[in-house]
Amino acid sequence: TTFMTHITVLLVDDQAPIREGLRALLKAETDIEVVGEAENGHQAVGFASKLIPDVIVMDIAMPLLDGLSAIERIREAVPASTKVLVLSSHSDEAYVQHAEAVGAAGYLVKHSDMHTLAAAIRDAHKDKSFIRPSKPIAIESL
Repeated sequence: TTFMTHITVLLVDDQAPIREGLRALLKAETDIEVVGEAENGHQAVGFASKLIPDVIVMDIAMPLLDGLSAIERIREAVPASTKVLVLSSHSDEAYVQHAEAVGAAGYLVKHSDMHTLAAAIRDAHKDKSFIRPSKPIAIESL
């Protein structure tokens, strides 16, 4: 049997249906395994420290401790081999830059093509450079 690389993933989002959707989406990927789920930033830091996953998929807007603050704490508590991918409904360039500044490996927009999620997880794990939102975001005319 050939050795399969297994990328372990921690899902962090305050909405259970979104976590369930992400988990279902990633179930189809033979090389990616969801090892845990957290619903707020505090939980995310705790689980990250315990599980040391390869990649953390992190929402930004969450109660108790937001995703960007959680990333800062995770970067202090967990080895650099753990990569954090931000998954947010905000597509504002300022959020993208802030995520990169606090040590995220990439940034995905929730309503972007979710098939890019598995690819982004693999890229982050392979230490490719910072992943930006894949599609230009249309800004509604005022």
